[in-house]
Amino acid sequence: MNSADPLTAHFRLNAIQKSALARLKLSTPAELLRYFPSRYDQPGEIRSIAALKVGDEVTIFGLVRGAKTSQAWRKKIPLGEATIEDETGQIKAIWFHQAYLAKKVPEGSRAGFRGKVAERAGALYLVNPEIIESYQEPVPSERLFPSPRGPSSGKFDSHYLVPIYPETKGLSSGWFYYHLKKLIAEGESEKISDSLPLELLKKYHLPTLATALTWIHSPKKLDDAIAARKRFAFEEVFFLQLARLRDKKIYQNNPSYQFTVNAREVEKFLKRFPFQPTGAQLSAIKQIATDFSQDKPMVRLLEGDVGSGKTLVAAVAALTAVQAGLEVAYLAPTEILARQHFASFIQYFEHLNIAVGLLTGQEARKFPSKINPQESTHISKPQLLKWVANGEIPIVIGTHALIQKQVKFRDLGLVIIDEQHRFGVLQRAKLVRKRQGLPAGQAGEKPLPHLLSMTATPIPRTLALTVYGDLDLTLLDELPAGRRPVVTEIIPPDCREACYERVRAELKAGRQAYVICPRIDEPDPDKELAGQTKSARAEAKRLQEKIFPEFTVDLMHSKLSPSDKEATMTEFTEGKIDILVSTSVVEVGVNVPNATVIIIEGAERFGLAQLHQLRGRVWRSSHQAYCFVFSDTKTAKSLARLKALVTAKNGFELAELDLAQRGAGMLMPGKQWGLSDLGMEAIKNLKLVAAARLEAETVINADPDLTRHPNYLTHLSSRPQEVHFE
Repeated sequence: MNSADPLTAHFRLNAIQKSALARLKLSTPAELLRYFPSRYDQPGEIRSIAALKVGDEVTIFGLVRGAKTSQAWRKKIPLGEATIEDETGQIKAIWFHQAYLAKKVPEGSRAGFRGKVAERAGALYLVNPEIIESYQEPVPSERLFPSPRGPSSGKFDSHYLVPIYPETKGLSSGWFYYHLKKLIAEGESEKISDSLPLELLKKYHLPTLATALTWIHSPKKLDDAIAARKRFAFEEVFFLQLARLRDKKIYQNNPSYQFTVNAREVEKFLKRFPFQPTGAQLSAIKQIATDFSQDKPMVRLLEGDVGSGKTLVAAVAALTAVQAGLEVAYLAPTEILARQHFASFIQYFEHLNIAVGLLTGQEARKFPSKINPQESTHISKPQLLKWVANGEIPIVIGTHALIQKQVKFRDLGLVIIDEQHRFGVLQRAKLVRKRQGLPAGQAGEKPLPHLLSMTATPIPRTLALTVYGDLDLTLLDELPAGRRPVVTEIIPPDCREACYERVRAELKAGRQAYVICPRIDEPDPDKELAGQTKSARAEAKRLQEKIFPEFTVDLMHSKLSPSDKEATMTEFTEGKIDILVSTSVVEVGVNVPNATVIIIEGAERFGLAQLHQLRGRVWRSSHQAYCFVFSDTKTAKSLARLKALVTAKNGFELAELDLAQRGAGMLMPGKQWGLSDLGMEAIKNLKLVAAARLEAETVINADPDLTRHPNYLTHLSSRPQEVHFE
């Protein structure tokens, strides 16, 4: 047998186990061996049963006999009990009020138990012990894993780690423990080809694949587990970088539109604005101009903090492309944002007589109108598509509607994608491949457009280098001069009423407010901390009836239909709603300059970067803005996080704090980017990410097609396709 054989060739599996393994996409020993522990248990002092004493906090291992459930005679308390037996004796485990736990250790199974030793009527027993490992199969004689039994002296090796695996219906942690132990004992880990060469492993002091698999599933000491996880993290980040850089190379092997930016025209355009561009904006414009002068397509990510001026940079890029005789497609994630950008571009370009189109699922518009050149006008979609296809409308802004097959361009030279992480790989690919007469994905004589992606979500540099490895990164880390920071305050429960009065003063002055809640509906009252979780629906009702009856309160959340969300936001934008109660659905991009106050309920339940994004909704006004952070938390850690929101200089600083405290998975889901939980955790390690990127760049620069690295090519071909541009 080998590591590519089905698991059924190695184990007897019932229908539930087969279904669970299929759900986890584990079908071979090689795949199962890469199902890693989520953590390790350190049981503390492990003793034989004969060595136990009253009051000891211990861990024991043994064979389960006579597991059953019953009730205490006097108080009718539900009980679970089992007898545990090892080479030295027997002891009972008793669970008060947790009778169901006895069912987790069936007769004849082997289990580990951790708890306190008590005595009753001269007999010792374990009180409510934690079950740390269980499995029904007999333990084989091979002892590659730590032995659950020790010498008769009563003392065991108390320093080993017990791997704890993510469980799913039909497969317990104990099941994984035993079956992985069996695979390693059979030498399956030795049969898998190592995708990393020995010289690379030696360079970074990483274990071989076979050693790492043994260490991650059976660490004799903590250093073994750390070394194994470091190896697999390096491997994952390295291959993701390799895939990203390879695809960037492939994409940029296509020709693009090469033109020189007229610096004088850009300067004239910028002088029309009532503010000076920041140094970061000017630097970004210069980088984009350099990209346009190359004979390969630009692939750039513009990452800017809230209010840093990404739209202005995008407008300059669009202007220079149009002046070169090319067309521009601007993709926005929602209709509200598409209309917002459409209105902004009209203001930017009305003096230049540049036509701008809007295409969403609901409408098509064109600026300027033939009847009133100062306004835009509704037109039919077929007419808009005709004018886009012949180049009469050089700039078209839209939602997913831009990706439809019937949308064609004459010479699409620039694609701008706003909040690019909101779009799937195929959606982005379809747009950048749109050239008249060519289906998506097919190269031809027409050059590929330049691509400018944008995000207002601050991302730590290590994370950006990893997940956006196929994009050149530009940071807008300055705010326009004179922009007043949002006054941010943490409001404890006893100061709420005073805070509401401050909000009332803003509303009376004609301003508007957001109130953000962590959830839509009331939580299950039986759930822990349910009473501390505000629901948007209940809060909207309370605010309207009891706190602000003289103002208009409305509700928006993710369960509303897109048209209802659009209608609510439009009413808020037009000032018909004074207080908008919402979940975090208003997080990105919405521009309501008259909104100067935001209250965030249950703030400890949001990440720092997300809180900063929410705060940014009121950072668009010329008036002083306020962010009131409502929290009932009393834990020092949560309070420290919230205080960082008050003191941090910008969103990038907060994102780094979030990464350190909560992990990369809280910033963005790893599966979206082709990273496991282990890979996302590795993002905290700047040196590891930098080393992986350096090695990947070295390989791609020397061997872009990987013809001299067949192992790498094989490994990449087995990865899910997560690439941005193909």
